[in-house]
Amino acid sequence: MQKGILYGVGVGPGDPQLLTLKAVAVIQTCGRIAVPGEHKEQTTAYQIVRQVLPEIETMPCLCIPMPMTKDRQKLATSHAEGTRRLIQILEQGDSVAFLTLGDPTIYSTYRYLHGRVCAAGYQAEIVSGVPSFCAAAARMGISLAEGAQMLHIIPSSYTAAEGLELPGTKVFMKAGTKMKMVKEALA
Repeated sequence: MQKGILYGVGVGPGDPQLLTLKAVAVIQTCGRIAVPGEHKEQTTAYQIVRQVLPEIETMPCLCIPMPMTKDRQKLATSHAEGTRRLIQILEQGDSVAFLTLGDPTIYSTYRYLHGRVCAAGYQAEIVSGVPSFCAAAARMGISLAEGAQMLHIIPSSYTAAEGLELPGTKVFMKAGTKMKMVKEALA
């Protein structure tokens, strides 16, 4: 029996019209979807896709809890369990579209599963999505970088102050509970 393929599908920053044609096609061809959370209805990525593809409500869905923590042990346990559950489905020959916000290559929960699934000998592919900072710049009508100007993407929940020392445009992501610290560093 042929094994299934895991697809990490970026669904964009929230506007369902920014869901790519490729993302729609991949979701439609997969036998199952997966979401990072305990309940699909509470997952933002699922809600975005549902607006474009209401038929996903009838697709089998694997909910994979992905805790928002810096506790390495909790993360390792969560990633190992998510990988185990995905591999069970891939072994049955079903392909899975794992829905994730923005782009799967930028601070995405999907990447932790992708590497483990590939290391276990299964095929996994990434379907790019529109990153939030690109959508925000487009909405504001501005360029993030021009000519030789540098563009830095900074995980602000870790090192906002360090990032301010870099030349060029700075994009601060993943502020979460550290938003106050980020605002103070910017001030």
